[in-house]
Amino acid sequence: MAEFFSKRDREKKKQQARKEKEEKKRERKENARVGNSFADMIAYVDENGNLTSTPQDPSRRREVNIEDIQISSPKAEDRNSADQFESGIVTYYNDEKGYGFIRDSKTKQSVFVHHKQLSGPVGVNDKVQFLIVKGMKGPEAIEVSVVTN
Repeated sequence: MAEFFSKRDREKKKQQARKEKEEKKRERKENARVGNSFADMIAYVDENGNLTSTPQDPSRRREVNIEDIQISSPKAEDRNSADQFESGIVTYYNDEKGYGFIRDSKTKQSVFVHHKQLSGPVGVNDKVQFLIVKGMKGPEAIEVSVVTN
């Protein structure tokens, strides 16, 4: 059987629902304030770099020299350039189109080279020295120079 309510009963239910909603809202606000003191919000970092709620023991503290911290890659003058250069042999080069390929002597990988990256003229079977960078379509050779024996 369906129950029918009068207009007055429906209005009382609406007011009761509003009252309950306001009560819940007030309770949430009061509970949100509890436990959010400044001391509760502080986080510490332990010796392993993990976040913790307890402060570090002063006896385990180490001094760090700020100059020893490196945030980015090393500067160009700090890098050992002789270690980064690869050697290989030109397997294909087209002067008209201005590009070619070099076979890396270590990995036997074929590396694209554009004429703008050449320090001088190259030909097929020339031994060259170069750096490998990631290009749009794969590895590319830059700073290519012919090695004289």
